[in-house]
Amino acid sequence: MPTNKYSAGIILLLVGVVILLGKIGVFSFLGAIFWPLLVLIPGVLLHVLYFGRVVPAVVLVPGGMLVVYALLFVICNIFGWESLKYLWPLFIFGIAAGLYEYYMFGSSIPRVVFRASIALAAASVLFLVTILMWSWGIYLVAALFIAAGAWMMFGKRKRW
Repeated sequence: MPTNKYSAGIILLLVGVVILLGKIGVFSFLGAIFWPLLVLIPGVLLHVLYFGRVVPAVVLVPGGMLVVYALLFVICNIFGWESLKYLWPLFIFGIAAGLYEYYMFGSSIPRVVFRASIALAAASVLFLVTILMWSWGIYLVAALFIAAGAWMMFGKRKRW
């Protein structure tokens, strides 16, 4: 009988600690930080199922997309969701990554899938560079002017 008393005591103690942590806000904090795992885990699971020869290669498309999107969501959690206005081209890159994996690991996949993945990746990079230049371009121009002026002032001078 003493074993049941200790077991019940441990269960009550754990329930009390869980309730207390919930009221303090620990679980909401952890949920707010680690929720991208709910996107990452299915993406990784699809890869594991494919490489375990359980499912066909086409599951690598959503698997690659989910992994890229989960990493994007982690970045947004860390740096703030306003950074998504600069990083939205990574949604296109996720499709490119999934198609590329499908082409690389699938058997007898048409070459058009590879071309589509490269085109989407290039479009994603182009959009990302354009957005960064549009928003941060003035800083780059200012830095170039400062560097050119410093070089003109302090650089090696030719002797006539």
